Amino acid sequence: MALLFLSTPERAAVWAPILAAAGEEMVVGEHAVADPGAITHLLCWVPPQDLRRYPNLKVVISSGAGVDQMPPLPEGVALVRTLAPGIEEMVRDWVVMAALMLHREMPVYLAQAAEGRWQTRDVPLARGTRVGIMGMGRIGVLAAQTLRGLGFDVAGWSRSGRPVAGIEVHGPGGRDAFLGRSDILVCLLPLTPETRGVLGPDLFARLPRGAHLVHAGRGAQLDLGALRDALDAGQVGSAMLDVTDPEPLPPEHWAWRDARIVITPHVAASTDHREGAAHALAVLRAGREGTPLPGLVDQAKGY
Repeated sequence: MALLFLSTPERAAVWAPILAAAGEEMVVGEHAVADPGAITHLLCWVPPQDLRRYPNLKVVISSGAGVDQMPPLPEGVALVRTLAPGIEEMVRDWVVMAALMLHREMPVYLAQAAEGRWQTRDVPLARGTRVGIMGMGRIGVLAAQTLRGLGFDVAGWSRSGRPVAGIEVHGPGGRDAFLGRSDILVCLLPLTPETRGVLGPDLFARLPRGAHLVHAGRGAQLDLGALRDALDAGQVGSAMLDVTDPEPLPPEHWAWRDARIVITPHVAASTDHREGAAHALAVLRAGREGTPLPGLVDQAKGY
């Protein structure tokens, strides 16, 4: 059993001693593969085009929490996404920061600061402000609990509608009601055929007038043209985006210069190298022991 490592040299420098200490073999780069038949696990962001070179490959581990970049894998090869507490905490922090920034009208104050203009506005209370989180996985639940602790009225929406203690969760049949009570809408959905373009005209029209958008899902979920129309119409008040389509967003793109939008370059989270190595070890051990693989992805659903 060997792990083929296809990622950055910086990550490899951290992983190599950790896996060696655990007695696990790690091969760095395809050029270093002496026996393709020994490769049972592959760590990468996007795998090589031809995986047939590795006849005993059992698991592909995504080097991040996302898997929408992965092509269909050969039959019998499992897909695992990296589970690392740091990822969840980092995205939670970014979402909370973004929600607070939009709640406290920071896009307005940033625009005023650029002009050297000192002008106050009414200060809103978190209490009574309704936040809606689309995507109630591990990160969504953590963000919901944190925002609730700050006094926001938080609800969630998920495809399953699975209950979460202390949080009102809507299922597919409650989508319109959920949107209608979201003064700040947070998107943390995975990218699937169903969620591609979901942040579009129909969704924006169902939000309360002047609602705000926090987007940390995937860029292809957001119709930027529809967002611009909703901003111009006053249906959406402001937005904070960590993901766009395309990425990187071209320097000449209108969204960079729109004072109602704040953009960060897909930095809500980055996998901690040590936590990533610990997760890979857990996957290797689970495969050896025949126990469930941590982070296993349902490839038909895409998450």
